[in-house]
Amino acid sequence: MVDERTPGFALTFAHVVDGLRQVLGTASDVLVFTSSTTGAFEGAVQNLFSPGDKVLVVNNGAFGERWVQMCRAFGLEVVELAVGWGRSADAADVTARLVADPAIVAVIVVHCETSTGVVTDLRELGRAAANVLTIVDSASGVGGCELRADEWGLDVVIGGSQKALMAPPGISFASVSERAWRRHTTARMPRYYFDWTTTRDALRQPVPRTPWTPAIGTLLQLAAALDLLLDEGMAARVRRHVLLGRMARAGLQGMGLSLLTPESDRNAIVTAAYCPADVSAGHVVQAVADNTGVQLTAGNGDLTDQVIRLGHCGHMDPLDIVAALAAIEAVLPAFGVAAASGSGVVPALEVLRSDLRPIVDLQEGATLAVAQEVSA
Repeated sequence: MVDERTPGFALTFAHVVDGLRQVLGTASDVLVFTSSTTGAFEGAVQNLFSPGDKVLVVNNGAFGERWVQMCRAFGLEVVELAVGWGRSADAADVTARLVADPAIVAVIVVHCETSTGVVTDLRELGRAAANVLTIVDSASGVGGCELRADEWGLDVVIGGSQKALMAPPGISFASVSERAWRRHTTARMPRYYFDWTTTRDALRQPVPRTPWTPAIGTLLQLAAALDLLLDEGMAARVRRHVLLGRMARAGLQGMGLSLLTPESDRNAIVTAAYCPADVSAGHVVQAVADNTGVQLTAGNGDLTDQVIRLGHCGHMDPLDIVAALAAIEAVLPAFGVAAASGSGVVPALEVLRSDLRPIVDLQEGATLAVAQEVSA
């Protein structure tokens, strides 16, 4: 452990903030907190709004529902744009709601809805909500999905350390645009620990710091994880996640499972699939863990026992997906599901094979095989 109030640690902290700016695609302030992402979500509500303010919340899954509940808990008037689980909001629907109700001051949306695997098109949403504040919950999207906060007009993007950023949980952060700072000056919600002004003032000290004692160990690990991420490069990283998503969807469908997560390269963080009607998703998850050591998770809400979810963000490679699919393959027949050996693995390997880079004989200089690359 190191002393967090030293110039040496300040260099690490500043390095983390700069790395987060690059990953988020912003030149704005990035405020760092010791909390889960839910803490930073609450902080955004506290720092941007006053009781009675009207906000539009896109609700297309368990975490969209959490935002609805949280905003109401703070006394906001919530206009809910309910979208079926497994779907993303249509930008035209967002525009229509805003035109119909000029009192709405902000749009809140989940970037990657991990309950379903659906990733929202933030470029289009930013255009649709250009005249109001945009708040993005990117707890699992940041570091795995393409994200350009400034270019796409996203005022506040909130994330955490533990998903695609590969570090342990305990650190959350929020990018804050100039428009969001202006809104902050009029917000009347009570706040203290998550006060953005206090946090920004500490960040701008000669020795950059957090106003309160940070999670020192997690920040050190996040600094190392960001180095790995930036060494890989965001373009290559997004491309890798696209490949993993394609492999997961092909494999799960090959075993005869129906997808909850739509077939789209954007949905590259987690893949969800329905178990057969008479099979408990929770039992499948437990059997896979007990017999193979592979950790899946079941669904959320009404889908808790209907859906299995395979995460593939962060420090994951194609053979991790192959191993996970093989584990599911091995267990499903015990539940009466006719998943033949190779039914999931082979389709995934075919996707991988189609993505192989040119293989060159280094002695002869001859190209032995050339395959198409996944488009960015």
